[in-house]
Amino acid sequence: MRLIAKIIIWFVAISVGLTVLYRFVPPPVTVTMLVDGNGITKNWEPLSNIDRNMVAAAIAAEDGKFCTHNGFDTQAIEKAMQRNAGGGRLRGGSTISQQTAKNVFLWQGEGWTRYVRKGLEVWFTFLIETLWDKQRIMEVYLNVAETGIGTYGVEAGSQRYFNHSAARLTPTEAGRMAAAFPSPKTRSVNNPAGFTRRYGNTIAARIGTVKREGFDACVYK
Repeated sequence: MRLIAKIIIWFVAISVGLTVLYRFVPPPVTVTMLVDGNGITKNWEPLSNIDRNMVAAAIAAEDGKFCTHNGFDTQAIEKAMQRNAGGGRLRGGSTISQQTAKNVFLWQGEGWTRYVRKGLEVWFTFLIETLWDKQRIMEVYLNVAETGIGTYGVEAGSQRYFNHSAARLTPTEAGRMAAAFPSPKTRSVNNPAGFTRRYGNTIAARIGTVKREGFDACVYK
């Protein structure tokens, strides 16, 4: 029991320490990057150097309640559970905060380890929602999210796909990159077809609504 208690104390201390550190320092590398056999291309950019269209596209595509939830969207989780109960391909209800926690501190993949990861994801989501602000969560998310094969962050993605900085992204460009977030290795950003093209166009059309309705207000307070 003492050994278990020590492990728990060390885990809490290290996880809190890393979360506090990453509030101010860019995460140098993630587990996903380390196991990526395609190399790593990434360019960290502060949120001020990322076009607002990209922020709005991420919210439109991944988490419309980003500014109002505490890290978890219970309605989205319930809907995902109902869909998954019907069988077929599993769908998640993860918020941007949950995805950031997973991308920075944990690992990807399915299998039984997925359930262990989900439990840890709750803890790290609680930590970043408590110790970071929404601006930092969005900044880290847009810098560590996989945007292509061996490509991480929207700056590296923008350079790869559009040959210019993420500081100036059109709604169409931002929408296409956001459409590929869930499956960046298989969804084409340069020449999207079928679902990816349609979804990218839908996201691009929603960007104006996100701005007008203030769904990104917490990022630009």
